Amino acid sequence: MLDSRNLLSGKRKYLYGLIIVLSLISVICVAFTIAGRDDFNFAKKEVLLRRIGHEILLQSGDSTSRVLPVQKVAENEYQISFEKDLTFQPDSLVNTTRRLLAKDPFASDYIVNVLNCGGSSVAYGYVISKNKKDDIIACIGRKQPRACYVIDIKFKPTGINITKNGYLLGSLPFLALIGFIFFKSVKPRRVLPEGQNTNMFTLGSVLFDAKNRKLTVHGKTIDLTGTEARVLLIFASSPNEIIERSRLQKEIWEDEGVIVGRSLDMFISKLRKKLEFDPNINIVVIRGKGYKLEICA
Repeated sequence: MLDSRNLLSGKRKYLYGLIIVLSLISVICVAFTIAGRDDFNFAKKEVLLRRIGHEILLQSGDSTSRVLPVQKVAENEYQISFEKDLTFQPDSLVNTTRRLLAKDPFASDYIVNVLNCGGSSVAYGYVISKNKKDDIIACIGRKQPRACYVIDIKFKPTGINITKNGYLLGSLPFLALIGFIFFKSVKPRRVLPEGQNTNMFTLGSVLFDAKNRKLTVHGKTIDLTGTEARVLLIFASSPNEIIERSRLQKEIWEDEGVIVGRSLDMFISKLRKKLEFDPNINIVVIRGKGYKLEICA
């Protein structure tokens, strides 16, 4: 019976461990999926942004110099740099970004700042929103002088990014809960003093054979039930120490999926009767705490 209970407990610990592993695998898979999607979105935006840079150069009268690789400087923020100095017409820049970024359904709200290369001061800036009344565009008629410029475009976070972050953060409490259940289930049992036989215990004049579920008192053998032996084994492992009632209930009945408070009292009563042949041994109630196996010298 003890072996079957240990097997059941082992299966449960294995199940908890399997749940943790599968949960971690799912989170890792989602993370890689999201990373792959981010790479694709960046590649798509890079094409559109380089196209914006190309058209700005053409409008500046430059058809030979290069648009440098697009830089991602932060989440949802990119910069377009150029090989040579250029000039730009603000209204042309606004129209070009609107027309090309309209091809990206997740780029409907963004802020454009044209930065001077030296001190990164803003030479020109505007805001575009899918709600046209929120657009902020100023001074579109003034042509900007030829200089070194960097076009910085910052996009409004999309619902996909919010969902991604929410999914990953929301999974952490779940993993923490599963981890707590697992590690609690594999909490190590009390280690007996070195050299003590874990199957045979001497309790006063009583010899307790835990493996064979027997008591030997003055040459008389008394049989124990499986549950009685398990209860007494806990007491025998910690003589003269308080054993909490909740611990007894958990270790004896929880593996069966149900805990019945009165059952514990009944088995304690039965054990007292079987130990009464030695008046120096008694299981006493410690009010508000639990029980204690008292062994008088």
